[in-house]
Amino acid sequence: MDTNIIYKKADDYVKDLFDKNANEKLIFHNLQHTETVVQRTKEIAAHYNLSETEMLVAYVAAWFHDTGHLFGTGFKNHEDRSVDIMKKFMSDYDNDSELIHSIENCILATKMPRNPRNLVEEIICDADTYHFGTKEFKDTNKRMLEEYSLREEKISKEDWDEGTLQMLNAHKFYTAYCKDLLDDKKKDNIKKIKKKLKKYEAQKGNLKLNNANSLTTKGIQTMLRLTSENHLKLSDMADHKANILISVNAIIISVILGVLMRKLEEEPALTIPTILFLIVSVTTIVIAILATRPKVSGGTFTEQDIIDKKTNLLFFGNFYRASLEQYDTAMRKMMKDPDYLYGSLIKDIYMLAVVLGRKYKLIRIAYYIFMIGIVVSVAAFAIAILFFANTQSAGTTTSAFPL
Repeated sequence: MDTNIIYKKADDYVKDLFDKNANEKLIFHNLQHTETVVQRTKEIAAHYNLSETEMLVAYVAAWFHDTGHLFGTGFKNHEDRSVDIMKKFMSDYDNDSELIHSIENCILATKMPRNPRNLVEEIICDADTYHFGTKEFKDTNKRMLEEYSLREEKISKEDWDEGTLQMLNAHKFYTAYCKDLLDDKKKDNIKKIKKKLKKYEAQKGNLKLNNANSLTTKGIQTMLRLTSENHLKLSDMADHKANILISVNAIIISVILGVLMRKLEEEPALTIPTILFLIVSVTTIVIAILATRPKVSGGTFTEQDIIDKKTNLLFFGNFYRASLEQYDTAMRKMMKDPDYLYGSLIKDIYMLAVVLGRKYKLIRIAYYIFMIGIVVSVAAFAIAILFFANTQSAGTTTSAFPL
């Protein structure tokens, strides 16, 4: 049969196969790829003195080499399926078993691992992987990944790029034409893949570092929050203790003023103990009030204070007289500066500790005064009552037995 007819029939037959068996999953192994391989085959073959039969073998093999993808669920053995489709086509137009066997060998030569045994098979192999040495490789590799993910399994881009690098390193162009034309660009593509893999490693390192920094930051935040909460709880406890002292001594003073003062004319011996008790209670109340008395600063700050990071914007006493706009601007500046923010938190905790130290010191003094004072006062009352009772007893005896 006329080879020109086979050229035309092969062209129409394969295009019709792709048209009737269109598959959206064939993002790379589609008709466009097949047509590109056919064109690359013609380009490479043009540089060699091939016979008419060799040209026909290369041409038909180029058209049919990926038709097996149309009738399979995966990549595996698609070359064998392509051979079956080619044999069915050729049986209708040419029964030359030697020709068909040569085409079969060309198609199977594209199967991994590749081992072409003659020039025609080398041309097909180079035409099929021509894009490895072109600037289009980035796009074709991306489409190949998408197709593989749809037809085989989901795979990460990093794993895919690692496999791609192994494939490029193992790959070689067979024809002298492709070696001269494509090897340098293929090396550039290999460098780009290696660069991407290094970026993945760097990102992993940054991720680990960021996770570590994140854990450290969370730990610092938790520490600052717990410390602040503990100080506030201790402050509440101090206020509660001071309130107990104030309440108890207020009751004592009320009793002294309301009851004992009326008895002093009848029982003058109780005057000193009563005054002593009154002084102790008043002193305790005064010290307890001093412990709980709030101290408020000026309530304003300047822009220079914010620049110098001198103002603690977390304490109301430093900004309650400032305008909302001024405070909002200052707070936003502080939130953008981690050093200023954490510094303010540390300063706030420190000032809470200073206030707590003062509170507990005064409350401790107040409790000591109250404890010692109430003991002394009760002792004074006891002595006064005993003394007053003895005096009354002595006075009664004298009037009953006058000298």
